[in-house]
Amino acid sequence: MASLFEPLTIKGITLKNRIVMSPMCQYTASDGFTNDWHLVHLGSRAVGGAGLIMSEATAVSPEGRITPGDIGIWKEEHIAGLKRIVDFIHGQGAVAGIQLAHAGRKASCAPPWNGGKQLHASQGGWQTVAPSQIPFNDNDNPPVSLEEPDIRSIIDNFKTGAERALKAGFKVAEIHSAHGYLLFEFLSPLSNQRTDEFGGTFENRIRLLLLVVNAVRSVWPDGNPLFVRLSATEWTRGGWSPEETVKLAVLLKEQGVDLMDCSSGGNLPQAQIPFSPGYQVQFSEAVRKTGILTGAVGLITTARQAEAILQKGQADLILFGREMLRNPYFPLLAAQDLAEEKDWPVQYLRAKPIPGD
Repeated sequence: MASLFEPLTIKGITLKNRIVMSPMCQYTASDGFTNDWHLVHLGSRAVGGAGLIMSEATAVSPEGRITPGDIGIWKEEHIAGLKRIVDFIHGQGAVAGIQLAHAGRKASCAPPWNGGKQLHASQGGWQTVAPSQIPFNDNDNPPVSLEEPDIRSIIDNFKTGAERALKAGFKVAEIHSAHGYLLFEFLSPLSNQRTDEFGGTFENRIRLLLLVVNAVRSVWPDGNPLFVRLSATEWTRGGWSPEETVKLAVLLKEQGVDLMDCSSGGNLPQAQIPFSPGYQVQFSEAVRKTGILTGAVGLITTARQAEAILQKGQADLILFGREMLRNPYFPLLAAQDLAEEKDWPVQYLRAKPIPGD
């Protein structure tokens, strides 16, 4: 059997293959509520055969949204819409996962198709928060530096979000600590210039993430996997480094994190990122050597590319982003490419390729 289609059991959950739909924001919600777009968007990828379907970044508070169109989990009323989607995903034999997130200084923005710039109050925007009063873009309003009571409140927001995610039926939770959003802002010495217990040393800068992990772990069932998405490097001198990522991975594993989803960048608009096929796989490979499971992501677009990554022991899961947007049924066609016989939805059997056709 091709490695891409081998099942993977993490804690009490078994994924039917190693294909994951990466979290991708749709910016289409209203007041955090999901709608039919989200059902069809996520549900069609479950029909398409992915083993794990990750929701987009799901805000744990209204202020934690990237845009006014982000989905949320900051109130009980959000649960019903999410559960509808989760139930459909599970009905297709896939596993539903949620990414819990707070955008920090990168919040209060217009959606990308409207320019993506920071929204001011007159445009429906809100005050952003961060470890320090350093804006993401020079022309943004500076974020408010979080005081300790506000930090404790955010930790509680992640915890409560995880409790609601469980009520909605999600089987996997991922804490978003990548791409320059709030938890990563604390990790980076370039965006975190605090002098208290949450800034300065490596141990202080990782403190908030570890506290969030512990808070989520306290309410998340022992049998359900917990992931962390991390930017493994900022691609900038003096920023968060791959070496720190490996060091953090050891600590996260000790704290009960099951898998690190290894991405990069996003905290500095001027960073020079060397985009190329599989350019981030090096990070999942390095982290995996610590003994924690890893997911590889970033310009992975073909079945054979993904298969090679798994065969070389560079990752345990492959997260597909843009390729899954282009083709919801990528897993079904990947199976054909790797000569794997996989069941198609009975409704689609007439379209199943015939060998030699």
